[in-house]
Amino acid sequence: MTSERIIIADNQPLTALAVETLAKDILGTAGAEIVYADCKQCLSALLRENKRTAVVLDYTLFDFANSESLVIMSEANPTTTWLLLSEELTPDFLRYVLYETQHIGVAYKDAPIDIMREALRYVIRGERYIAQHATEVLLQSAVVQEKHKDDLTQTEREVLKAIAQGKTTKEIAAERFSSIHTINSHRKNIFRKLGVNCAHDAMKYALRAGLVNEAEFYI
Repeated sequence: MTSERIIIADNQPLTALAVETLAKDILGTAGAEIVYADCKQCLSALLRENKRTAVVLDYTLFDFANSESLVIMSEANPTTTWLLLSEELTPDFLRYVLYETQHIGVAYKDAPIDIMREALRYVIRGERYIAQHATEVLLQSAVVQEKHKDDLTQTEREVLKAIAQGKTTKEIAAERFSSIHTINSHRKNIFRKLGVNCAHDAMKYALRAGLVNEAEFYI
């Protein structure tokens, strides 16, 4: 269903103007409203009006505390479709945002005009668009994780399994008759070897690697 409104949330005037021009070209006489938001608070206020909305956002230029706050905002506005339009996004960010919600898509500012037009068509129709480059970044990250999976020691695998089961550092230390400092060291080594920055991604790896089954997996 076509959006009633397009919010351009980008603090770079040239990019914002280009997005508006392309959007008007796509919309033709459809008459969707195009508005600007220059801060997170302004964006949140516009979303509270509960219109079918397409948001084109450069996340890196806005004052979101973290990727989780972006996902929370998107899930709180189910009639809104998002297109993150940025120069570069990390694998961890992409993995979290794309796996945690179906409302957010990704495109890149250096994409050809025809690709950018296609991405905008998707989001205006209320559909998710994921650029090929974003998919390639995620696949390459997965290859790196797979490459280093055998680098984990038996102890690190056991600690990873415990993390995936939702156990706290204190609980793991007690079970293994180790200090909290030792378990924290294992956690850091596990994250470094797997190329992840948070327990959530490490837990997903544990599931994929067969260290835990779905019944044990804690989310």
